[in-house]
Amino acid sequence: MALLVDWWWIGPAAAGAGTVGWIGVRRSRQRALPAGTTTTTDRAARAWASRPLGKSAARRLELDAATLDLQTARTAVTRGRAEIKVADAEVVRAQAERAASRVSNDQVAAARARLADAQRDLRAAMAEVRARRAGVKAAKAMLPAIRSGSAPLPVARLLAEHDAILMRWMTYETDPALAIDYPQMSDSRSPLLAEFLRAHERAQWLRPASVQTRLAPADFLAYRDAVRRTAHAFDRAERAARRGGEQPRLEADDAWGRMASDLAETAQRALARSMESVGRAAARSWSKRAQKKTPDAAGPRPQDGSVWPPPARDRPRPPAS
Repeated sequence: MALLVDWWWIGPAAAGAGTVGWIGVRRSRQRALPAGTTTTTDRAARAWASRPLGKSAARRLELDAATLDLQTARTAVTRGRAEIKVADAEVVRAQAERAASRVSNDQVAAARARLADAQRDLRAAMAEVRARRAGVKAAKAMLPAIRSGSAPLPVARLLAEHDAILMRWMTYETDPALAIDYPQMSDSRSPLLAEFLRAHERAQWLRPASVQTRLAPADFLAYRDAVRRTAHAFDRAERAARRGGEQPRLEADDAWGRMASDLAETAQRALARSMESVGRAAARSWSKRAQKKTPDAAGPRPQDGSVWPPPARDRPRPPAS
């Protein structure tokens, strides 16, 4: 018994040493694996990710994503309150040091400005929480319709919204009339169109392969936000193009581009002047034909080459009645 009391620690120490040794051997084997070799854990994760999304999870995906979004907004509020406390403490410290003539009034004003910024950020975060709470309520309201089949699945609806944006853009790319009327919508040098193309590239990268693709709530949120940014960017570019106020921006060293733009503008002005000249010539021709067909009621024309009847500015004015 005395021996057992003195050496009781040998068993736990040996078990702990064995566990540590097994973990070290496993890690060393993982480091020694050649490039491209996968472990059992990696294969299991890939197999789980390749499985199609279940019906219940697909129906609740938007609600789960909205709940995650609400939790993220609440975390931002908590962080904002902590930042306000820190900024308030900085203001108190700056005021105390100013009373001791250690800092200037500018530093106190800077601390107060940081406190005001923190308070403004907190108000924005609280407004975001209210908006995210409304999103959760909307997702809950849509859940019965999704379960009954009268409303599409969240992923299917999001894919349809993305496809609708792409169809609107491709209309400007494939319709010659729209390409002529709104050249900014097919010119990648346009700043607003370039912004849309960047947002579209991000959304296309996050787009799932199909409706059955397994998506986590965070992935659904990322794709939803990317589609929304794409839609907003396309709306801004389309409004600017239809309004005619946004022109493609050329680089400073693009001399050939500037020359081509100047030539195009000169050609447009020359064409406009030509059309005006043709219109005036046609109007004169029609007026001469009308004068030939209409008999002159004022009598015979003089033979000395003068104009008859005289122009209105040369005629004597009628007497005032």
